[in-house]
Amino acid sequence: MQPELSRVIEQVSKEKGIDRAIVVAAIESAMLSAAKKIVGPTIHLEAKFNPEVGEVELFKILTVVEEVTDPETQITQANARANLDPDAEIGDELLEKLDQSYGRIAAQAAKQSLIQRLRDAERDIIYNEFKDRKGELTHSGIVQRFEKKNIIVNLGRTDAILPEKEQIPRERYRQGDRIRAYILEVEMTSKGPQIVLSRTHPGFLMKLFEQEVPEVYEGIVEIKGAAREPGGRAKIAVVSNDQDVDPVGACVGMKGTRVQSVVQELRGEKIDIVHWTPDSAEFVCRALAPAKVAKIIMDEDEKSMEVIVPDDQLSLAIGRKGQNVRLASRLTGFKLDVRSESEADEEARQARASLTSVPGLGDVAAELLYQNGFKSAEEVAQADEAAIAEIEGLGPDKAASILKAARTHVETKQREADEAAAAAAEEAAQEAEAASDTVTETETAAEEGKAS
Repeated sequence: MQPELSRVIEQVSKEKGIDRAIVVAAIESAMLSAAKKIVGPTIHLEAKFNPEVGEVELFKILTVVEEVTDPETQITQANARANLDPDAEIGDELLEKLDQSYGRIAAQAAKQSLIQRLRDAERDIIYNEFKDRKGELTHSGIVQRFEKKNIIVNLGRTDAILPEKEQIPRERYRQGDRIRAYILEVEMTSKGPQIVLSRTHPGFLMKLFEQEVPEVYEGIVEIKGAAREPGGRAKIAVVSNDQDVDPVGACVGMKGTRVQSVVQELRGEKIDIVHWTPDSAEFVCRALAPAKVAKIIMDEDEKSMEVIVPDDQLSLAIGRKGQNVRLASRLTGFKLDVRSESEADEEARQARASLTSVPGLGDVAAELLYQNGFKSAEEVAQADEAAIAEIEGLGPDKAASILKAARTHVETKQREADEAAAAAAEEAAQEAEAASDTVTETETAAEEGKAS
């Protein structure tokens, strides 16, 4: 074994892709560990690979002293100069080569340790290779096997896992099929690097467009975001950094060839390509396409929008099972409340009626409150005086009187409602009592009839 050690080191280094110095260090460390088990822990040893003879040499470390108290670790200056180093001085550490038989015994004992160290080194190399590829696509993944509903994918030097939740619904694979996926996570575990893949992540869609559309790859067209319901529908927002390039047209391609390539990879998932704009309201209108939007009421603080659409466009804006509005909300980052014009008009009529019912609150003040988000007298009563005072056209002087009138009105309505509820409850109790008396009289009459 020993004469061939140099050749083995070269072979292992090439096959495993591990640096030669790492392999040599692993062999030296394994030999040293095994030798210590043979000679005992008290003796200081050192292992060195000698490339000239192709073997690992073991040395015992001896300290030069005036008087030896421990022969295993110490040597006198006279012996050191005679046998090891003519220039040895007190306090020097010298290496004494051990008998070759120690090396052979240690080599046998080191075999398992060496295998483990090389395996650890290989794991580190694989982890370092893939940790920087997080967020990229795999190009040569092959379906290796199935573990329950998870797919194990061979990436060449290592295996990755495609969990069930990261698979596109109704997508089926067989062993040996090629598969492309998005590298979602790369973690080092006790069993080595674990690479988690995904075909449902929005990043997968974005990377596919980057591959299919040269303008995206070159940075001329920029992808601003994507939202998906895997296997169903997706929306992707794009913008051009060159005014001469149409971002939507670039992604669609001639006769739709580019987008169709992505659709085929996603097993028929429909893709809406939206032209991004910094105007949030306009962006939401484009994201809700193909539905047309009549009006938008935006609340920037709450990151929400009330979207009013024509009655005949409501189902189109919401989409099948709410899919269209859900994807638009994820893409834009706004919470969207889609309503039809008739529904919005009815709500506005009720809101204005509630506000004008407050004594002393005129139509103009009621309209100002409504336009600033107050939709009932109860909302006004619960508001802060400062919030009402900030409304242009009302001011601090009117705010106090409006708030006082609204609270008095609401309290009166609440008191009347409570009185009405109490009266209704009393009437119900009287009716129940009367019904109970009738039943009792009927039962008494029946018993008297039986007795007679």
